[in-house]
Amino acid sequence: MAGLNQECCEPAPPPAGGVYVCVGGLETFQHLTAYVTGSPHAKAAVIFASHALGFEVSNLRKLADKVAAAGYYVVVPDYFHGEPLVLGSAENRLAGLGDWLKRHGPEKGFEDSTKVIEVLKSRGISTIGAVGFCWGAKVVVELLKGEDVKAGVLLHPSFVTIDDIKEAKVPLTILVPEIDEFCTPEIVEQFRAILSAKPEVDSFVKIYPGVAHGFTLHYSENDEVAVRNAEEAHAKMLEWLNKYFN
Repeated sequence: MAGLNQECCEPAPPPAGGVYVCVGGLETFQHLTAYVTGSPHAKAAVIFASHALGFEVSNLRKLADKVAAAGYYVVVPDYFHGEPLVLGSAENRLAGLGDWLKRHGPEKGFEDSTKVIEVLKSRGISTIGAVGFCWGAKVVVELLKGEDVKAGVLLHPSFVTIDDIKEAKVPLTILVPEIDEFCTPEIVEQFRAILSAKPEVDSFVKIYPGVAHGFTLHYSENDEVAVRNAEEAHAKMLEWLNKYFN
């Protein structure tokens, strides 16, 4: 599977109550700026790997704060070093995607993640999970092939392949929309079949009906169906983290 969906690169409508006020702040992990939230003395840390619009997206930080409130130290790195994907015209929002990916491929995100993990471990946090959205799901699935993280969540993934799922070594859950140009329900069912044949890797896979790629971050608060599906996916993500870290 290749490419990014335009839906994931459309900014979410502003919240009904105005601009979300973040709970956390910025910190540097080696060379990498990150939004951090929660107590650094928490028993476990969770790395959020963002989609192409970057770590400043309001709904992403809002969700990070929600996970932190459940008792985790959450790190949302700026994998793009101040250069998130800039959207093109309304006719072609992803016009600059190819050049951007040359500078910000998921493999670089994986390398940056290992450096964040090094810092966390140096601070005494050895229990680490990872959550990836769209572009970031590829980063997370690469982490799941090793032993640095204990569990992971992929939400409306891009770039994730059949071989990636075959190589996963630690528990993962995959939460996807029914409407997705690249990660189609047919591909998701292949993911499910592969994981079902690997009883040593605990897994959960769910397709959310009636929503499109990016549904966990890019939803209108006036759309009851969209909000319900997003909140159900958020709850399942947190349930999965709690299963392995509490």
